This record gives sequence, structure tokens and C-alpha cells, in this order.
Amino acid sequence: MIEIKLFENVNLNGYAFIEGFPGIGLVGPMTISYIIDKLGMRYVGFLESESFPPLVSIHKNEPMPPIRIYSAEKEKLVTIFAEFAIPMELISELSNAIYDFLKKNGVLKIYSVGGIPAQDNDQTPFVVASNPAITNSAISAGGLKPVGEGVATGVSAMLLVKSAMNKGQAVCIMIPVEQNIIDPTYAEIAIVSLNKLMNLNIDIADIDREAKMVQAKIKELISKHKETHDNYKKAIDDSNPSMYA
Repeated sequence: MIEIKLFENVNLNGYAFIEGFPGIGLVGPMTISYIIDKLGMRYVGFLESESFPPLVSIHKNEPMPPIRIYSAEKEKLVTIFAEFAIPMELISELSNAIYDFLKKNGVLKIYSVGGIPAQDNDQTPFVVASNPAITNSAISAGGLKPVGEGVATGVSAMLLVKSAMNKGQAVCIMIPVEQNIIDPTYAEIAIVSLNKLMNLNIDIADIDREAKMVQAKIKELISKHKETHDNYKKAIDDSNPSMYA
């Protein structure tokens, strides 16, 4: 069983949610970590499950759960930052837990960030949303490309389909990445897109340095825990999250 626990009674009604679980190119974690830092988001909760790998993250000499919840009152934003790839067998349960949590707390919009295998040198992000009107709005506002046909997997895909079935608002932004290459530029492209879609106005001047720090931290956790490393490789091989255009 996956539990979502908050340290305090945080009022998330009317907030937007951003997620980017580790996947191809580590686009999500680099993006989410940078947003948390630049907006000064508060650490307000965490996710817990006996099925998660036995990891403890150390930040500023403090032990912390590897999947944490952060919020920003000014921007009305909540996010989840994860430091290990989610095993495929847990994706459905995790997606249900997150979606139910968001619905219960009145969160209105879901934004997902991830990588998609690059087919050419064009780095224009792709977008797919829970309904055509939202997709068209994202294309107009962010200069993104639609996904005409494709297949999606992972938490992003599950949140997207749940939102579509329940007439909710969800947007998936997918950055073209080179297989087996992790580049802070991917996070920069994602944040530029989010700035346009969400009016966040996040400065990307420091993204190269900070994204590399996140990349190094997650790779360190993976290398030190064999089970997590295997799950990570499987998740990448299975394109988690992924989509093709």
C-alpha cells in the first residue's frame, strides 16, 4: 500500500500539480528539483510504501524519504520529487494514490514532464493533454508539437488517462532526448515550456549547474542500490515515461 502523508494541514484547493518521475534522460527530476529550488517550495510531505526500494536520501545532513512533496503558496503549486525510478509493477498503484490525493485536495490541473526518444535534431517539445481544447491551448501558448498517434506508459500516462476519463485538466510535456544521454538542456527546455503554459517566470540562468547536481545525486543512489539500479534500467528500457509521435 502506498501512503501519501503531509506534515501539516496544507490547503491545496485550486493548486496546480507538477510531476516528473525519473525516466529517459532524467528530464523530470532535473526539472522538478530546479523548480523547487527557484520557487523556494516548502517540504510538506512524503510518499511511503513497503514496496519502495530501501533508500534514504541525505540532504544537508538530514535523512529524508526519497519521494517528497513540496508546495508553494504564492504560486499555488504542489509537486512531487522522486529520487528513484518507479518499478513498473507499482505504477498503477502509485498513479491511483496520487490522483486520489489530488482530487481529494481540490488540485485543479496536472502537468507532467518527461523525455521522449529524439527522432531528429528538432528539440521542440511534444504535448498531449486530457482533451483537444487543452492540447490546442498548450500548442498556441508554448509553441509545442502535438502527438498525433502514439503509446504512453508510466505515471504521466496514467494521470493523463484518469484526467481524460473524469473530464479533468492534465498536460504532458515531452522533451526529445538522445538515448542514454543526460543533459541539463532538457530541463531548460521543459521549464521554458512550463513558464509559457503556467506563467511561472522561473529564471533558468543556473540550471546547468543545479541540474548536473541532481543528475549526480540520482545516479549515485542508483549505483549504490542494486535493486534500484535494475528497476531504473528496466524503466528506461520500457520508456518510463515515454511516448512516440
